[in-house]
Amino acid sequence: MTTVAEQGQPLAGPLSAAVANLCTRLQPQVSARTAAGFREVLRRLSAPLQVAVAGRIKSGKSTLVNALIGRRVAPTDVGECTRLVTRFQYGTVDRVELIFHDGRKQVLPFDATGMIPGDLEVNFDDVSHLEAYLTNAVLRDLTVIDTPGLGSLDAASVRRTEQLLGAAKHRAPDLDGPAREAAEDAEPDPDGRGDELDQTSRSAVAGAEAVLYVVTQGVRADDQQALAAFTAATASRDAGPVNAIAVLNKADTIPPESVAGSEGDVWRAASLLAEKQAQSLKPRVADVIPVIGLLAESAESGGFTSADADALRSLSKLDDATWETMLMSADIFTTWECEVPSGTRTRLLEKLDLFGVRCAVDALRADPELTAGSLRRTLLNASGLAGVRGRLDAVFRARADGIKAAAALASVTALAHASGDPGERQRVHDAIEVLLAKPEAHQLRLLEALTLVTSGAVAMPDDLAEEVLRVGSSADIGEQLGLKGRPHKELSAYALERAGWWRSFASFGATPAQSRVAHVVHRAYFLIWQQLREQSG
Repeated sequence: MTTVAEQGQPLAGPLSAAVANLCTRLQPQVSARTAAGFREVLRRLSAPLQVAVAGRIKSGKSTLVNALIGRRVAPTDVGECTRLVTRFQYGTVDRVELIFHDGRKQVLPFDATGMIPGDLEVNFDDVSHLEAYLTNAVLRDLTVIDTPGLGSLDAASVRRTEQLLGAAKHRAPDLDGPAREAAEDAEPDPDGRGDELDQTSRSAVAGAEAVLYVVTQGVRADDQQALAAFTAATASRDAGPVNAIAVLNKADTIPPESVAGSEGDVWRAASLLAEKQAQSLKPRVADVIPVIGLLAESAESGGFTSADADALRSLSKLDDATWETMLMSADIFTTWECEVPSGTRTRLLEKLDLFGVRCAVDALRADPELTAGSLRRTLLNASGLAGVRGRLDAVFRARADGIKAAAALASVTALAHASGDPGERQRVHDAIEVLLAKPEAHQLRLLEALTLVTSGAVAMPDDLAEEVLRVGSSADIGEQLGLKGRPHKELSAYALERAGWWRSFASFGATPAQSRVAHVVHRAYFLIWQQLREQSG
């Protein structure tokens, strides 16, 4: 059975194609071991964008994964499979593959409910990860990686997540099947060690390219550490606003009285708290989006049924006093005497929690003729999933070409450095410089400059760092210039003015490191000005 990549999925765009051509040209000029690494880079370039869903244990990662995929397939209860990294990708036949550390594969059926089996009848220590292939269209251009929770008492599970996120820099996960086959097929190198990648080389081509980080009410120090450790393909590339988004999950559990300015509204409280968390997590993430993962999963993955809608319709007919009393707590809701059986109410809570139940009943009271389908859409809208998907599209999908190309270049650089051959390093360095000198590759320069500034590798005054962040973190010209909605003429004049300013800063007063960044930002403004001028005719 073949994956999308194996079927020849087109590259994400011209930048990925340019890096792929670079790898192909360099392969005959490098050692067999480095060439094997380049083949793995090429394979990853032709695969969908790899997005890891990560966060602390019990933050609701797997529930959110199910909502994003649109199918309840990832186990959400603590079990063997929740201790493994699971990659959800597109396939022509639904199946699960258990991947062992030694490269063996074992195909598993989904269980009777359509989910990944909860228990594995294998030696757990021998298992590397799970590959789940699904026919869901959303996975055609996005591979979603579910990770074990950070902060778990299970050290092995935490280590698997840290390896994926780049935190365990001294450890490296085994290459998967295609990479191992590429290493086995190549010619041996002169030193007699063959072309098997060493640990450093494996680290260079492992890991996700982007991260969706799940937080709940409090951002903790280890959340910050996990984001700082996250790497896109190599330990030298930190998470940043180009390749990282955070979601504030379980937004319905935030007490409105705990957030100033919420005016007693749960969703407003969640939105305000998300804005506050976005400030504390900057510049590691592009944004923090509130979401109610449980509600999204139930509404999007088929968990919400017509029987549930009928039960909610019955509840909507209760008198106000009884209804408000029942909503005081989960215990009261399930034990209060009413026509809807207690077991049915327990099932509603498991799917919607009290917030979703209230939301559904309010909608039915406003429009008693609502169908089950319309009620499901109402709940989906209330979950905030559309906002998460919108940011995924704006930050990840729209920039997949740049993200994948930048990650691939970082991998190529790391592979060359790991070779230990100065001549090989120089050949790769020169080829990359030629590529980056081309005008069409400027986006890669900008992503590199953004990473250097946001990671602190190049120190900038706060106002200038914020400007670099703004210019490099959006594809929208108005947002890049900080003048969204302003007239075209004003945007053009401002872009030209800032281009001149950054050019002057690069020549006078900047440190050598700052000067390199400043030249890139100058070029970005100049290209924006050119684009605006072309648009005006």
